[in-house]
This record gives sequence, structure tokens and C-alpha cells, in this order.
Amino acid sequence: MAKGAVMLLVLFMALAAVSEAQVHYGPRRFARGHHRAADPDAPTHLHFYFHDTVSGKSPSAVRLAGPVDPSSRTFFGMVNVMDDPLTEGPEAGSAAVGRAQGLYMATDQAQLGFLQAMNLVLTSGPYNGSSLAVLGRNCPLSDVREMPVVGGTGAFRFARGYAQARTHWLDFSTGDATVEYDVYVMH
Repeated sequence: MAKGAVMLLVLFMALAAVSEAQVHYGPRRFARGHHRAADPDAPTHLHFYFHDTVSGKSPSAVRLAGPVDPSSRTFFGMVNVMDDPLTEGPEAGSAAVGRAQGLYMATDQAQLGFLQAMNLVLTSGPYNGSSLAVLGRNCPLSDVREMPVVGGTGAFRFARGYAQARTHWLDFSTGDATVEYDVYVMH
């Protein structure tokens, strides 16, 4: 009888410890006072513009490696590193909301296609100090590109979702571009 009571007490204590850990350390708890929307199943929608400048005296993206064949239309083998501004509107002088920091490399030999790996570092608004990690295929000549959100920090811990990119403006002579982003994130 005493052995059964001890086992029942141990089981009760284990269940209490597990439920207490879930309350304090579960995925819905956020640092710095961030909270979910009223509907916890609704994704957070972020909208901004990405300004990739590869020309001029102060580029926001620089080439680390050139394409294997400089005359190639696919730029296969090119690697660029970026620290691109993110803004509320398409104008370069629009209010800053963050930075896109990472790299993109031409990985397709048949068409212009990049592997893009970047952190969207938010520097203003309700998600200031938080970031999202995006990793995926980006074909800049397609009307709409979709890349997965694979993680995040701050309010976006345990984030998952997707980013849709649409080219707003592209200068074919310089390679400079402004890209509209719609990001949908579960967190």
C-alpha cells in the first residue's frame, strides 16, 4: 500500500512539474512585453520595402565572388553580401523599419535564381529588437517569389511562415532594386 502511495505521489509531482514548466517556459511567453494578437491562430503580417543598392559610392550590397562566366545571363556563381535598408514605403527616404542582413548567391544555371539567406532585423515599431530568419529561392524576374521564414528572435521566437517578394523597381543597368515584401508569421 505504501509503495502505491509513493508511486502516486511521484506521478503527481511529475505532472505538476511538467504543467508548471509549460506555464512559465512555453512558446507563447515573450521577452520585453511582446504579446500575441487577440486571435493566437492569426499570423502577424509585416509589410515593407527592401532597397538593394549595388552601385554608387555607398552600396548596401557588395559582390564577394563574380559569376563563373561573366557573360552569363544567370550570373551563376555570383555571391553578394547585403545590409539593405527596409522602409515603410518604396521611396529611399521613407521611414526606416529595419535592415535585411545576409547574402544572396546565383545558384541556377538555367535562369536568374538566387539562394537567399537573410535576417530581417526590425529597428522600429512594436517589433523593434526582434528579427526573422528567411532562407529560400528567390528568382528576381518572377512576378511574385515566396521564401520560407525559418525562425526568429525576440517576439518572433519559434517563428514560422513565409515572405512574398514583388519587384517594385529594378534598374537593369546597375542591378539596383526596390522590392516590396509581405511577410506572414506564426509565432
